[in-house]
Parts: sequence; structure tokens; C-alpha cells
Amino acid sequence: MEQSAPNWEGERHALLSQRISDIGLEIRGTLLEKLVGQLYEEITAKGLEFRPPVYLSDQWGCPDGTPLIGVPFYLADARLSRIEEDYSSAVENAEESMRYLRHEAGHAFNYAYRLYDRPDWRKMFGPYSRPYRERYRADPFSHEFVRHIHGWYAQKHPDEDFAETFAVWLTPGLDWRHVYERWGALAKLEYMDRVMKEIAHEIPEVPEPSEDDLPVAAMQYTVAEHYKENEENIPIRDPRIFDGDLSTIFVTVEHAPGAALAADFISRHKREIVTRISYWTGENASVVRQFVDFLTERAGQLGLRLGGLEAATLIELTAFGTAVMMNYRHTNAIDGTESAEDS
Repeated sequence: MEQSAPNWEGERHALLSQRISDIGLEIRGTLLEKLVGQLYEEITAKGLEFRPPVYLSDQWGCPDGTPLIGVPFYLADARLSRIEEDYSSAVENAEESMRYLRHEAGHAFNYAYRLYDRPDWRKMFGPYSRPYRERYRADPFSHEFVRHIHGWYAQKHPDEDFAETFAVWLTPGLDWRHVYERWGALAKLEYMDRVMKEIAHEIPEVPEPSEDDLPVAAMQYTVAEHYKENEENIPIRDPRIFDGDLSTIFVTVEHAPGAALAADFISRHKREIVTRISYWTGENASVVRQFVDFLTERAGQLGLRLGGLEAATLIELTAFGTAVMMNYRHTNAIDGTESAEDS
């Protein structure tokens, strides 16, 4: 049964002020334990003997080329998952978590066997040494890359291309030869199938997570500090920049004096809007949430109202937000001015 609002607010405040290292988080006994077990079953089904160790950390990832899988700490506690949802408007469900686990397992196998040093790996995926950029241009129609994590993530870097290809190859019940028939990405999947058979029975040496890998024991800062440190501020230099767009989607009070406030409408559908935009653009949900919060505040300042059908307005607003976030991913600027880093 969900806690009452006053009780939850008190517990939420207490958790936010608590050091993550002191909460006593562990994978054992949680849904994560079952998901990791499922990952290992999938690996076994492919005939592989290596089991990448999984530990709780600040985010998904294999640290610094190490064959260890870090999983966000909040997934080990329902209360922390609720706080994560407050900040990002979304939290990974079991299906999404399995997608990330398969992807990170791909990194772990790549690092454990140093596959990226192989000439055939470089020929298939590109140079591992290629500069890594958080923002990248993706071709949504390309058939040269598999599609696993949203945002066409395989196109980000050769290392991500390999990890995504591994994840698709590992996914149970997926006939990848049929799904990717006549795609350029099929050659990568066939390469994966061949190389995994080569290394199937080799067991690599894997270190224990160090403090540099940021296990929860090393996260000696509060939950609130974690979110403050990791929040990306979107560069909106002029708050009026989207006034024209908002005035097109909504109407002024003169045109619909008795209609619902646009700000209330956006707030009511915030979770759905953030989830859809994040899914189709691949942008971090916390960044999208920040953008939607900005639109909500600005719509309120302009006194805008809902002028049409809710469903049509929701579609229009989501499409607009998707276009802005895609532009942000490509240029690192909300106003469309390409940053020096990406030019």
C-alpha cells in the first residue's frame, strides 16, 4: 500500500539527506538479483562461461574499460526509485533494465577479452580510440547499426556499436538473422556469433570494484547531492525563445477565457510527455524533464490556455518537444546555435 503524502514526504526528506553509503543497499533480495540471474541464464544459453560481476553504483556503465557492470543504486530500493522518478519523471522497469544489462554485458565482454584490439574488430566497428562524445548525430534510417537502446545508441561510438550488437545477439527469442536480413548490421551480428564461439570457454581475470569504480560504499555523499551533481542545466539564454511556439500550441485567455490553464495541462501530462520525448530522442529523462518544467513555467507566465482537444494538443506539444530535443542532441544548444565543441 502506498504511503500517505505526509508520511512519504518525511521519509523522502530523510532519505535525501542520508549518505548513499550509509543506506545499506545491496542487490541480494531485490528484483535486481532476479534480473542479473536472468542475464546470466541468457549468457549460459549462448554457451559462454564468463559472468560479468554486477555491483551497485551511481549509474549504468562499465567503469574505465573494466569488465564490471555498474547498476544505478536506486534500483535496489523502491523508495529511492520513487525519488529517481520524481527527478527524472521515469525509472527503468524490468524490461528496460534487462536491455541495459545486456548492453553493459557487451561492454564487459569487449573489455574482458580486449576484443577492441583485434584488427577484425576495428574493421567491423571502427577504431576504439575514436573520440567519445556525449552528443552525436544519428541517422534514424541507417541499416548499418542494430537498434536496442533508444536514441540509435549504436551510432554513438564503435564501443557502443559493439555493445548494442552484443545485446541484440544475446536477446532470447529474437531471430536476429531474420530481423536484420539485408541490413548492413547483419554482418556485425554474424561476426559477434563467430567471435563469441571462439572465446566461449576462456575465463578472464576480473578485478573487484575499486573506489574509482564508485561502488555504493564509496558514495559518501547524500542522495540530494547525487542529484544536484548529476543534473545537466540546459542552456536557455533567452526565456522568450519558445513563446511563439507555445502561443501556436495554446491560446491566450482572450480566445478561451474559461479554458484550462496551459501550465496545468502540461503538468498533468508531464510524465507521459517526458517519457515519450526521452524515448524517441534518446535524451536523458532528467534533461527532458527540465525542459518540460521550463515550458510549464513559461506557459504560466504568458497566461496561456488550452484551446483545442486535449489529445491533439498533447500530440502537438510532444512533437514540438521532440524536435527541440533532437536539435539539442545535434548542436548542444537549445536555440540551434551549434556549440564550438560540436562544430
